[in-house]
Amino acid sequence: MAHVVSEASPDAMLSDLRQMWRMRALEEKIRELRLGGQAVGSIHLAIGQEAIPQGACSVLGPDDAVFATYRGHTWALGCGVPAESIIAEVLGRATGISGGRGGSAYFTAPAHRFYGENSIVGAGAPMATGAALAGRFDGTGRVAITVFGDGAMNQGAVHEAMNFAAAYRLPVIFVCENNSWSELTPIDAMVGEPELVRRAAAYGMAGERIDGNDPQAVREEVGRAFDRAREGGGPTLVEAVTARLVGHYVGDAEQYRRPGELDQAREREPITVLAARLADHGVGAEVIAAAERDARAEMDTAAAAALDAALPDPATAKDHLYV
Repeated sequence: MAHVVSEASPDAMLSDLRQMWRMRALEEKIRELRLGGQAVGSIHLAIGQEAIPQGACSVLGPDDAVFATYRGHTWALGCGVPAESIIAEVLGRATGISGGRGGSAYFTAPAHRFYGENSIVGAGAPMATGAALAGRFDGTGRVAITVFGDGAMNQGAVHEAMNFAAAYRLPVIFVCENNSWSELTPIDAMVGEPELVRRAAAYGMAGERIDGNDPQAVREEVGRAFDRAREGGGPTLVEAVTARLVGHYVGDAEQYRRPGELDQAREREPITVLAARLADHGVGAEVIAAAERDARAEMDTAAAAALDAALPDPATAKDHLYV
């Protein structure tokens, strides 16, 4: 059953706005660096989806684990990874969170509970299931979150992970960021039942479909899933409905977009909606504008430091390859 979302206080909403602006400004800075040639390689952004990592990461415990996709910059920032370390990693600098070896799509930061990205669609699901199983034996009481897109729901590895997690009642939260585009194909052209959360019942796990543009809705539902997992209630599938305001990758011509789709999505995107809600609660325009201004200043500073950082020493190219 759908739950009624409680009204967040203006202070809590302002905190969410500031954090989501940090995520948005980080990714817009990364896009700028890629288009300017300072960053190379394929880069995938989650602009417009910031409410999901903001809400979910705000309920993480110190021993929990997050497994993202190649669209994972905002999840890493939500886990507490410093912006400068993320940008430096995208730029291939030695000061990057993975020493410049992971780039945009493969970096990992386990010290921050962020167990990395993966370019194999849906591959984080079995990894998170394994981390949850390990938590049963290592005394941490770990809950693992795996996040993936709507297209990954059709991957065999995701099915196997969900089935295994449900059979053994493992503490896993499967978060589907349903932005309606499975890369370049609309999800309604790929499935017979567009409400993907309905699959949860077939596995014997709890499931909920929520507004993925509302950080409070995400926080409350993922929080309930955490409580369920910690109490031995097993896994949960959370389908967070959202929209991607940018292409599948930087440089995507987006010719597959439907007429008017982006205009409608921009009206519902989380930063616009939350800023309007704050204004309705009497929060001044200058306070609201400062959230964006401060975030952009932070990312400008982080990018400048990352650009000044050294490249990795070629002599270390074989480090971490062999035990």
